Amino acid sequence: MHPAFSVIFFTVASGAGFGLFVLLYLADLFHLGGGLTADANALAGLLAICFVGGGLLSSTFHLANPKNAWRAFTRWRTSWLAREGVFAVAFFPFAVLYLVLAWLDVARDLRLVLGFFACLFAWATLFSTGMIYACLKTIRQWNTPLVPAAYMVLGHFSGAMILLVIALYSGAAFLPYEVLALALLISAAFIKAIYYFWVMRPYGSTINTATGFTRGKVRLLDTGHTHGTFLTREFGFQVRAGTRLLLKAGFFLFATGLPLTMLAQGQALQAQSAFAAMVCVLLGLVLERWLFFAEARHVVNLFHGAQRT
Repeated sequence: MHPAFSVIFFTVASGAGFGLFVLLYLADLFHLGGGLTADANALAGLLAICFVGGGLLSSTFHLANPKNAWRAFTRWRTSWLAREGVFAVAFFPFAVLYLVLAWLDVARDLRLVLGFFACLFAWATLFSTGMIYACLKTIRQWNTPLVPAAYMVLGHFSGAMILLVIALYSGAAFLPYEVLALALLISAAFIKAIYYFWVMRPYGSTINTATGFTRGKVRLLDTGHTHGTFLTREFGFQVRAGTRLLLKAGFFLFATGLPLTMLAQGQALQAQSAFAAMVCVLLGLVLERWLFFAEARHVVNLFHGAQRT
């Protein structure tokens, strides 16, 4: 699949925003590390809202006619894309009310209830985003439960890194936030390692499986088109094996290796090091998301001469 920057930015930014808000709420609920100051809590919440809002806005640039984006909300009964949009929009009023009450430090019980519903919508949106791709049986690399699981874990991991930086700058007891970030780092590395191993499987769709004729050998007599089309540009994107390997190594280096080295400083960890680790994580996630799209092979390529996808 052709990697679109708008979708890459949307999935990385919104995932980080939703993950940040969920972890911010949990830190407030359990008074993690003694709790964040009102200013730090407001800053983290505002960043979460901006990440989510900016990501959603960027996703409209992937549409041929952005002014018709509202139509994406109309099929929520059957479409994971529509559910993603509905859940994302429903997230905002609960999140904003929660942050206002937290800033004013009033009505704690009501605040926690509002934050709980905002977290539910955040989780539902992240899961729906992953399911948009995981439900596509025509793309083997996406049609796996590992995809929504990775979207959930990576979103929370990037959010944890942002929250750790805010905790350090605010002077909060950062050890619980560091442990949380480390736990999510290990989880992210584990689930992506499994996914990359699964994607490496050499077999895939064939002309026989695509047509349903399994008793005899089916072969393509002529390709669908003699020149490039929208399908060959969007669904026939090619990335070299060496480039795939390099990007996977880059993901593990920037998103897990370098941050792990910085977080291993323990009590000596400085806010500048945590900020550098956060930037590395976000860069690593951009590489991961680009490869996620570039590595996907749609079965329509069989019609254009590819014998396997």
